[in-house]
Amino acid sequence: MKTGIHLRRLRLRLAQAVGWQGISLFWRNWFALTLILLGCMLAWLQSYRALEFEPRALQSARQVASLVNLSRAALRHVDAIARVSLMKSLLDEEEVQISVREPGDSYQPYDQDAFGRRISAELTQLLGKGTLVAREVNGRDGLWVGFKIGREQFWLLTDPKRVGAVERGTLLVWLGIAGLLSLLGSALLARLINQPLKRLQVAATQVREGNFASVRLDETVTTQEIREVNIGFNRMARQLGQAEQDRVLMLAGISHDLRTPLARLRLEAELSVTDESARAYMVADIEQVDATIDKFLDYARTGPEHSEPVDLAGAVNDAVRTCGPRSPLRLQMQISPGTVVLGDAVELRRVFSNLLENALRYGRGADGVAEVEVEAELLAQKVRVTLRDHGPGVSDEQLPRLTQPFFRGDAARTAASGSGLGLAIVNKTVARMGGQLALRCHPQGGLVAELLLRRG
Repeated sequence: MKTGIHLRRLRLRLAQAVGWQGISLFWRNWFALTLILLGCMLAWLQSYRALEFEPRALQSARQVASLVNLSRAALRHVDAIARVSLMKSLLDEEEVQISVREPGDSYQPYDQDAFGRRISAELTQLLGKGTLVAREVNGRDGLWVGFKIGREQFWLLTDPKRVGAVERGTLLVWLGIAGLLSLLGSALLARLINQPLKRLQVAATQVREGNFASVRLDETVTTQEIREVNIGFNRMARQLGQAEQDRVLMLAGISHDLRTPLARLRLEAELSVTDESARAYMVADIEQVDATIDKFLDYARTGPEHSEPVDLAGAVNDAVRTCGPRSPLRLQMQISPGTVVLGDAVELRRVFSNLLENALRYGRGADGVAEVEVEAELLAQKVRVTLRDHGPGVSDEQLPRLTQPFFRGDAARTAASGSGLGLAIVNKTVARMGGQLALRCHPQGGLVAELLLRRG
């Protein structure tokens, strides 16, 4: 078990090291298919060299060697007068020119490429030592073979096309066409593989945001595996949607059934209890229970928020008013006029209300006043809102758990009243509005809540 965990961690680190972690599945598939196709092309090229290049070189060299041997045998057995006639006949009928090789002849070896070098080596082996193979003699191009008849030396000139390999330009053109087709084919295959997964990703995102009714994947696709996945996902989305509807109805019923007797209890306490202190405690307890029910309902709320332009400073001011004029809150707000974010106005006010309520409970100073600083910074597509209190803060170990439902920190926090859902509601609501919440401790003390909201 531990070995498997270590292997997964090792693969993750390797993927991060080579930069694969942020690459989409389309580009991964395209890159893998391209490598496979290019590998096949290289294998085909090597097969060509083994099955075409070498046999063609050997066959061409043997043809030229046979031509040289026949010419040498003919020249050896004729006299000087007949030799001239023979040379003329070879030039007219076979396009082979034989001339006397002079000591001062200049020539260039037939070694312009691998094919030429292979031809030269094979001709030298077939015709014996002293054989010369040139591509140019005295400034004249062609396939020249120098041979001897006794002490006489001759040049045999023939058309280089007799031993011509596939031209490199033609080979490169075909390789380029094959490479381009491989790239296009791999892109098409990667897209065909990626499309169903992309649709599944979009549908999963909609389910995560609570859009159960709008999720519908194609159940008639021809691919059996994808069709079965789509059918199973649609069935799961319908079941989740039905469960969500049942949960909403249950919560609405619980809220109604609890608040009705609470209202009667409060009325009865205010009318029947004569002790003012006892009556105040009973009313406070009833209000706390009612507020806890509100928190439960807020946290249980799902579905995407209605996005509209919301004035950020107005939302913060509305949240401050909900705290009451007598709350021990001292707010310093630095938000530029006209700063607008995208979100739901009511939910955004609830977010700041919960943050201010958390500061009032846990972020008060020695004088019992909660000093809160709110700043906003405009980014390219986002607005960063920072809310800081000057309280004791929390330890680094407890910081990641503050957004968990029902979690409270140390004894001082536990002693405070509340449901333990405030920051969990903030985190969930901000996520539904397409934003992010980050909590950190300030170096000089206090808790910092950083909201990243969409810019309006």
